[in-house]
Formats: sequence, C-alpha cells, structure tokens
Amino acid sequence: MSIMLFKLRNVAEDEADEIRVLLAEHEIEFYETSNGRWGLGFAAIWLTDTLKLEEAKALIATYQKQRLQCAREAYALLCLEGNQPTLLKAIKAKPLQVILAFLAVIVVAMFFLAPFVMLPS
Repeated sequence: MSIMLFKLRNVAEDEADEIRVLLAEHEIEFYETSNGRWGLGFAAIWLTDTLKLEEAKALIATYQKQRLQCAREAYALLCLEGNQPTLLKAIKAKPLQVILAFLAVIVVAMFFLAPFVMLPS
C-alpha cells in the first residue's frame, strides 16, 4: 500500500526537484500525483514501499534543515550588504503598483464599512 511522504502544494519547484533527486539517490521508490487541470487534486510524493518511510522522512528532514540554514545564511549576507528586501525598497521599485494596491484596499474598506457608517442614529 502506498503512503504519502511529502505534500507538493506551495512547494518551490527547485525544492521538489531536489527531493526527487534525493530519493532517487538513496534508491527509494516513489511516485507523484499532481493537482490536476483545475487544481482540485492532491499534489504529493508517495512511497510505494512503506518499509522505507522512516528513512525517507529522515532524509527529507535533514534536507530541509540544510535548506533552512542556507536560506538564513543568504538572508544574513543580504542584510550585511544592505540588500535585504524592505517595504521602502518595494515602494521605490514599483511606486505605481503600491499606490494602486493601497487605493484598492481603501475602496474595499469603504464598501464594507459604508453600511455601518450610514446607520441612522
């Protein structure tokens, strides 16, 4: 019987590829299911051999710890260089987009709050 090992929803493609390679390198048989055409399916990596479940989970846990450490180091390097993403930098990069998003939020808030503001006293 197959068992689900790793959910692929909201997983970066490079991370999914690296996990596939990791499992293949350790000769762990698996198959994948996708979301399907309309995104209603269950995208995941499944094991065909349940006896290797603990080994596969340990491999993925180790891989994710390494990936987290690399991401933290990359972010720390960006911070040291002063290149980390900030709100001010996003506004400077795309001011029109930020202004339009802000205006959209105000318009939506006005529509939702208008019935309460206009209640008779």
